[in-house]
Amino acid sequence: MTRRLNVPATTPEGYRAVYGLSEYIKANVDHTLMRLIELRASIINGCSFCVDMHSRDALADGEDSRRLFAVGAWEDAPFFDERERAALALTDAVTRLADDGGVPDDVWDAAEKHFTERELADVLLTIATINVWNRINVPTRTPAPATV
Repeated sequence: MTRRLNVPATTPEGYRAVYGLSEYIKANVDHTLMRLIELRASIINGCSFCVDMHSRDALADGEDSRRLFAVGAWEDAPFFDERERAALALTDAVTRLADDGGVPDDVWDAAEKHFTERELADVLLTIATINVWNRINVPTRTPAPATV
């Protein structure tokens, strides 16, 4: 697969703006939760670059590989607590807005139950940001590094 466009080289200012949002998230969102959200949205969106990067980052942060493998089937996996499940359900709903007609009340209510208002806003920013990255990398065919 050949990369179609190098966005950082073509519009460094725009790339830095998106990167700045990522830096905010890294400073304000629990890294375990952030990595699960990033990985789940990237799986849904088929972003091989992001799946590779965020799974490697999560492993480097000490995440258990079984949990990472299970993110693709999180609803049936026993490895996630209720807070993580609420975040993953919200990630699914927000990432699939057009497919599912929005975020169902039960998904939103579960998220509100497990997060403060500020935390919930930051979770939404995390979901939105990884979706921006996916929507940059998938259409441009940004490849995952060839070496493991």
